[in-house]
Amino acid sequence: MAEEKQHYMTEEGKHKLEEELDQLKTVKRKEVVERIKIARDFGDLSENSEYDAAKDEQAFVESRIQQLEQMIRNAVIIEDDDSHPDVVNIGKTVTFQELPDGDEETYTIVGSAEADPFEGKISNDSPIAKSLMGKRIGNQVTVVTPGGEMNVKIVNVQ
Repeated sequence: MAEEKQHYMTEEGKHKLEEELDQLKTVKRKEVVERIKIARDFGDLSENSEYDAAKDEQAFVESRIQQLEQMIRNAVIIEDDDSHPDVVNIGKTVTFQELPDGDEETYTIVGSAEADPFEGKISNDSPIAKSLMGKRIGNQVTVVTPGGEMNVKIVNVQ
């Protein structure tokens, strides 16, 4: 059997996944089963769009439950490593400036399960994070993105 992918996350991120899983198992799953029961009463299942929609939602919910269980089972909690406070790593917040005179941007590098660019959280698998990992404050780095290359200088790591 192939080795399952490890999912890096903070303790908070794991807790959020556990809450979502609990919600899906205890609430959403029951709601969908009830929708299926009601839709069956509408008659011929072959032409019943309510039934089809409920079955599709059931498939989505069950798939998401399996995905969350796998992510939680293979969670690797990111520990706060203070031994190298100026080195970019998972769990750290990094501020960099686009060179030569761009604005500063700040992101927290998290595992893919927690990534939310709109909240300033980028995946450790993203091109930006991959380029910055292991670098220190003051380093200049070339980041290769789908939109092209950009040169940045790391100005802060927390």
